[in-house]
Amino acid sequence: MASNVSKPLIGLTAYAEPATFGVWDTEAILLHRVYTDCVVHAGGVPVLLPPVTDAYAELVSAVDGLVLVGGADIEPSRYGQEPHETTYTRPERDVFEFALLDAAINAGIPVLGVCRGMEVLNVARGGTLTQHLPEVSGSVDHQPARAVYGTSTITLAAGTRAAAILGAETKGRCYHHQAVDRIGDGLVASGWARDGTIEALELPGEPFVLGVQWHPEQDSDDVRLFAALVEAAKEKGST
Repeated sequence: MASNVSKPLIGLTAYAEPATFGVWDTEAILLHRVYTDCVVHAGGVPVLLPPVTDAYAELVSAVDGLVLVGGADIEPSRYGQEPHETTYTRPERDVFEFALLDAAINAGIPVLGVCRGMEVLNVARGGTLTQHLPEVSGSVDHQPARAVYGTSTITLAAGTRAAAILGAETKGRCYHHQAVDRIGDGLVASGWARDGTIEALELPGEPFVLGVQWHPEQDSDDVRLFAALVEAAKEKGST
């Protein structure tokens, strides 16, 4: 393993955003604490990866596993579309995370994509997104209101990595107004919400590459996805 210790280092992509804390109102590198807590509870050591460098290979070589976290929408030009009026992007973060994902897959580093992270995985492999899901589904169940999570019941396909981790069905807290449309090359859908929205994607075989559209970090009592990533990181490090 990169860390050469029993607890693998799990890289977590972070935000570069204006923030207010203490006496400061400044640009900061941010991440919801629940992500780091889930990695710790799953037996890993969290490491924040700020979107401010082009040293992608070096960052990947320094960690044993990677979590692409949730956040802003992906720039639609990456999948051949003009932006919808509701689309909110961070192009500099796209540059960082797409390159980081590519480096991780090439190095055989296990990857877990969360919400935006699953969308990055799909678009990186030539897939497309529905930019505003309510126009397709007819409801706002996946993002009920600003800063309010919905709850989805997700059916998982037998024989997939997602089902091996979570069983035939699970519940997830969701906060997304976009969703996978055309699935990227080599990926398979492994989970769906009751309205048919794709909620899990994975790359069959090795390394461990799995994306979920919901937010597993919001349920600190269920760290199965993070634990699976940590275990995959340990196995990668032992080979």
